[in-house]
Parts: sequence; structure tokens; C-alpha cells
Amino acid sequence: MGAVTSSMAAKFAFFPPNPPSYGLEKEEESGKLKMTGVGTRENVDVLKLKTKRGNDVVAVYIRNPSAKLTVLHSHGNAADLGQMYELFSELSLHLRVNLLGYDYSGYGQSTGKPSEQNTYADIEAAYRCLVERYGAKEEDVILYGQSVGSGPTLDLATRLPRLRAVVLHSPIMSGLRVMYPVKRTYWFDIYKNIDKIPLVSCPVLVIHGTADDVVDWSHGKQLWEHCKEKYEPLWIKGGNHCDLELYPQYIKHVKKFVSAVEKYPHLRNGFGPITDQPENPRRSTDTREKSCSTTDQQEHSRPSTDHRENPRLSTDHREKSRASTDKRERSRKSTDHPEKASNSMDQPEKARNSIDRFGEMFRSVGLCNIDCFKPTATSA
Repeated sequence: MGAVTSSMAAKFAFFPPNPPSYGLEKEEESGKLKMTGVGTRENVDVLKLKTKRGNDVVAVYIRNPSAKLTVLHSHGNAADLGQMYELFSELSLHLRVNLLGYDYSGYGQSTGKPSEQNTYADIEAAYRCLVERYGAKEEDVILYGQSVGSGPTLDLATRLPRLRAVVLHSPIMSGLRVMYPVKRTYWFDIYKNIDKIPLVSCPVLVIHGTADDVVDWSHGKQLWEHCKEKYEPLWIKGGNHCDLELYPQYIKHVKKFVSAVEKYPHLRNGFGPITDQPENPRRSTDTREKSCSTTDQQEHSRPSTDHRENPRLSTDHREKSRASTDKRERSRKSTDHPEKASNSMDQPEKARNSIDRFGEMFRSVGLCNIDCFKPTATSA
């Protein structure tokens, strides 16, 4: 029964476009690979990577000359590199990152068949390429997993303790949980993300649509709640499974996250921008202030018992208390400063037409059929 269920889960998880949306050919002069059916760009390398399971997976590496970080992107289950190519280019441009995207085994022009274990080998080959060919450091890599891509993303993230950050876009708790409302993890389940997310030690951004009719919003919420290093999630009201990039807040929020982890690479446990929330930006700071306030009350109650013995102590305490308050006030201002810095980083987003162009690009390449578990969702 377990093997049957696991096989069924795998069948629902993978829908490689058939036929592939692109081809591969070698340039005669340079011998370099290039994709056919998509635009040619000077800043893009097309690669074939050998996995430890013997498959050759196709990848694209997009350079951004101003990049300090690199995104390793694992796409959804009904897309290939040809369909994602323009979106990858736009993400690299807007986020100011290098970006490597790859096709799973059995997708696009990659050899082999899609399976859970093959996707783990695929992302390992892609990460190894970043390190060995492009000199990327673990602490400068952001893993981005969309829908079924959240599986290989989290599996790799659990084994990279110095990873800069993770983005989970419409993620799944597990393959079986997409189909059935099970409350526990079974041995035959695939992509047991809900069990792996607590092992990820870097900041995690979760993005999910509240009207997702393929992978329920509860998947994103549960994963976020189990994160060790939470970043302010993005719940897109009315967003479905395959259209989140159409919403202006998508690129704005992802850009804010990338800017935050780029500026504060070594800080953890709820520092400034990692926990600030636009709807209630003072929440995390107020929590600390309440804690300070409780401590002050305890300290105040102790000297009050000594008041009769030495009135001067009470006066000194009030002066020290005022000094402590002043320090907290200065600390609060310094805490607010990263928020201001983050806001200033988002100022280019005031160029509203830039966001609109991103959305228009997404519509024009017809990505709204991407990344759906339901077989009927793959139809044009």
C-alpha cells in the first residue's frame, strides 16, 4: 500500500512539459551550448551538469554585474527552463543577483526520469556547479523553491549550515499532504518538508496565495510556523497557485528580503528587517520593550523595600532608571534605523512602471499554467 501511494504521489507531483519548450544546440565557432526557442543573451551560460545518479541536467546561469548574492532556483512541477527563462532574467535584474536555474531529470532536455531522489541529485549538481565553476560561497547563496521545488530546496538547505537564506514559493508540507489531509508523516511520503524545515538554520521567506486551490495556504502557514529563523511571510490575498508573480507586492517583498539578508549576513534570531512587519513594524521592538519594562518593575520593587533605610538609594535608582530609559530610547532609534534603511532600499520600487513591466512580462510568457499538481491544470 505504501509503495502504491508513494508512486501515486510521484505521478501527481511531476508534469514535465511535453514537448519541451526549448531545444539545445552547440555553436560551431565557440562550441558553447545554447537554447533554441528563447532569446539569446550575452550574460547567460547554458550548461549540462552530470548528477551522481548518472543523469545530465540542463541549467542556465545568468550573471548580474552588480550581484553580491546568487539564487539557486528550483522551479515548479509543470515548467521547464524555456518557460522560466524570461522570468529568471527579470528576477536576476530586479533582485540584483546571479541566478542559476535548472531542469529536473526528465524535464526539458535533461535526461532520465523525474523522481524525488533524482531531484535531490539534480539540485546537488546545480549547487556543486555554482561552487566549483563560478566560485560561489555557501554563505552567498539563496535557495529558492517553488511548489514541488520546495522539496529539493529544503533537502539541500538542511545540509548547508552557512547558507544565506531560503525562499519558499507556494511550498508543500509533503507530497501526500497535498492529496490527503493527513496529520502525520508516513514513511512512504515524498518531500517531507514539514519535518525538514526546523533543521534549516538561515532566514526563510514563505510566500503563498490565500486562494491557492492546488496547494492549500495552510501548507505555507504550517511551514512558516516551523521555521527556526522566520522572516515576515508574504500571504497574497486572492493569490492562486500559479499567479503570485502577477501581484506587485511579490517582487517588492522578495527584493526587500534579498536586500535585508545581503545587508545583514551574520545576524540571526529576529534582527531588524528579518522580523519587521509593514502592518505593525513596531511589534518585535515592542516585545523587547515590554520585557525591559517587566525587568524594570522587578528592579523597582527591590529598592522600594530599602527606601526607609536609605532614601538616597531611591533617588539614585530613579536617576539610573532615567539613564536606562535614555539608553533604551537610543537603542530603539538604532533598531528603527535598519527599517529606514530597508525602506530606502525599496524606494526604487516607487518607479511603479518597473513593477508593472515585471507583471506584464509574466503575463506575456503565459506562465499561469506553471506549477500545478492537478493534471488538468497543465492544459493551455
